[in-house]
Amino acid sequence: MKRIAFVFLFFQLLMASDLTLEIVKEVGNPKIAIEDCTTTVATKTDLKFFKLLVGDLEVSAHFNVDNRRNLANFDDTLNLLKYKDKSYLLRYELYYNDKGALSARIKFFNVKNGTTILQKIYSISSFERYPFLAHSIIYDVNKALGFDDVGFLKSFVVFAQSIAPRKSNIVVSDYTLSYKKTIIEGGLNIFPKWANKEHTKLYYTAMQGVPTLYLVDIYKGTRKKILSSEGMLVCSDVSEDGSKLLLTMAPNYQPDIYEYDTITHRLRRITSYPGIDVNGNFVQQSESVIFISDRLGYPTIFMKRIGSHAVQRVVYHGKNNSSCNAHNNYIVYTSRESDNAFGSNTFNIYLASLDSDYIRRLTANGVNLFPRFDEAGETVLYIKHYMRQTGLGIIRLKFNKAYIFPLFVGKIQSIDW
Repeated sequence: MKRIAFVFLFFQLLMASDLTLEIVKEVGNPKIAIEDCTTTVATKTDLKFFKLLVGDLEVSAHFNVDNRRNLANFDDTLNLLKYKDKSYLLRYELYYNDKGALSARIKFFNVKNGTTILQKIYSISSFERYPFLAHSIIYDVNKALGFDDVGFLKSFVVFAQSIAPRKSNIVVSDYTLSYKKTIIEGGLNIFPKWANKEHTKLYYTAMQGVPTLYLVDIYKGTRKKILSSEGMLVCSDVSEDGSKLLLTMAPNYQPDIYEYDTITHRLRRITSYPGIDVNGNFVQQSESVIFISDRLGYPTIFMKRIGSHAVQRVVYHGKNNSSCNAHNNYIVYTSRESDNAFGSNTFNIYLASLDSDYIRRLTANGVNLFPRFDEAGETVLYIKHYMRQTGLGIIRLKFNKAYIFPLFVGKIQSIDW
């Protein structure tokens, strides 16, 4: 029964404390203002776009943002007097181009010397994807100034959205949940994982009869069966080149970590323990894996070199580490901080190094689960639970900033980006 309960926990949605915006302001960041020059696009959409620009600038953590919506004409001369206390000004205009596609043109000014740093036009064929226009603009603004990469702004998030008992859809979104598109529906579809860096393909598990792992090409609209397994089947990680998958499988109702070769289609068992091993992640150039195991009588994190019998404990903090993720030699993981048998418990997220005793708590309260590094390893995405609501959390590691974006319909079960 203990093993069954732990596997059940692997799939559970838990509840927590509060969906709030947590920000620690950085002193000395350059001040930036925004001018809206839009005249032809609906005011409601334009206002949402403006708020997305403000939000992206805040989340980038590189600016002190003036969130007032200044109105102007796109070809106006830069008003140096009006913005004398600012370092930069971002001017934009939304419009529809000759092909009917939503477009945005921008001018990005250095207010201190009156020069134009960046001038560019953006277009998007699908109107509902307009949030990515805003994300691309702020990405380019950061890049033009030589700031740290903020590629996560443009990244697609994929998550499983629970909408009813045993009904869960696979949804693609931006990190703010302003854009959402359901790509897999019907039945219980869980644990999506991007199959490539381009985010054109993904793996997910369909719980219809025997758990089955599928590979979906989003743009071609194709679906390919990879394999099936009794008990459970989850793709928890994909190697850098996409040639290897780490799977949690329980063909004999005994969860272990397996490596699947996408070229030869060979399956290799990585762990073999008469208990529960789940949620494998590649580390050390895919030569080792970290995973969750109940070897100590409660779930915590271990590491094993592929092909070796030796297993090393990685985390010594907490007595319930139910999820983890890795980037190079760093890991993020959840830790249960309370032991309430009849109510909600607190789960916080921690950052730790595989090479030292370094450890840092990233959240302060509530139920925070399923942390995932971005590609650069400088931002963490996670699931925040609040009563019957869930949201996406963003943590900017270098800047001690955190943001929450709530999902108003359904619950988020698992994520990747």
